[in-house]
Amino acid sequence: MLAVSTTLLLIIMSGRFVKYLADAASGKIAVDVLFTIMAYRLPGFLELIVPLGFFIAILLAYGRLYMDSEMVVLSACGMSQKKLLLITSIPAVIVALIVGAMSLWVSPWGAAQTEKLFAEQRARSEFTTLRSGHFQPFNGGKVVTYVESVSENRTQLNKLFLTQVGTPTSVAIAEVGKQRHNNEYDQRYLELHNGIRYQGRPGSADYQITEFEQLAQHIPEPEVSSAYNIEADARPTAQLLQDNSAAARATLQWRLSMPLLVLVVAFMSVPLSRTNPRQGRYLKMLPAIVLYLFYLAALTSVRSEIEAGKFPVLPGLWAVHGIFMVIAWVMFVGPGNIFARRGGKRAQA
Repeated sequence: MLAVSTTLLLIIMSGRFVKYLADAASGKIAVDVLFTIMAYRLPGFLELIVPLGFFIAILLAYGRLYMDSEMVVLSACGMSQKKLLLITSIPAVIVALIVGAMSLWVSPWGAAQTEKLFAEQRARSEFTTLRSGHFQPFNGGKVVTYVESVSENRTQLNKLFLTQVGTPTSVAIAEVGKQRHNNEYDQRYLELHNGIRYQGRPGSADYQITEFEQLAQHIPEPEVSSAYNIEADARPTAQLLQDNSAAARATLQWRLSMPLLVLVVAFMSVPLSRTNPRQGRYLKMLPAIVLYLFYLAALTSVRSEIEAGKFPVLPGLWAVHGIFMVIAWVMFVGPGNIFARRGGKRAQA
């Protein structure tokens, strides 16, 4: 399980890291917080990866026993499928407790820290996000800047272009732009040196041209609100228990579904691991993984429907677990045995 989960974790985290790296390259987030974000997201990845890793691990381990005919020997010594399921349930319960701890407490905490970190990144000083040789929008595209180069301490901009869309629209070009701090008023200013500014309405001849040696503009201080918007995944479980909204109920059911998912897939893995030595132990691996993906996709789809108000909160996600629990029971008992039992009861009657 450790080997499979580590491999899957590296694959998923690599893809996510590439996405964050692209955001850092575009100036949306700072490079020095990339690994911090990945560390906070790690529990959320693990709660989805560990159940699949445990599922594949059982298939590989028991498949090897079937391939080496050791399971045949165990069966001859009295090892039934029920006893095998009982043995499998011991590590399944342990893994379910670990996954439950991550989904109920650790993952929400990590998601909250990630949201807070993103809020801080959105409120950074504009000077920390500027890149040389790129047009960069700010304030929802109302402000666009371009600088030819930025000093190493990121306090001076060289060959600056700045446009502000509004009434009026202004375009400023300056040789140098510097960030100054007024100690008396505790405020920041952008000082433009040796430049020209155009102000007016696009398409109109009514405009002003101002040449300047120095032009200062106040820069509002970034504020990180402590009451930043927290998504449902980032809310503590205790808060979700007190919230009766559809989104909160769906999120709470999702968190409780993760440990239950481990137990259901452990039940399914015992019959799915039965392999004929001539067929190879990887024959049922693909359909088993597809079945797991259908299981996870069904949970995700039902959760989305509950949040949208298109599916009742009850039975909610429990209906999906019930369906796949029945599928696991049918695979474990065998359709032939089910019909045989019904036939035997009718004969006795």
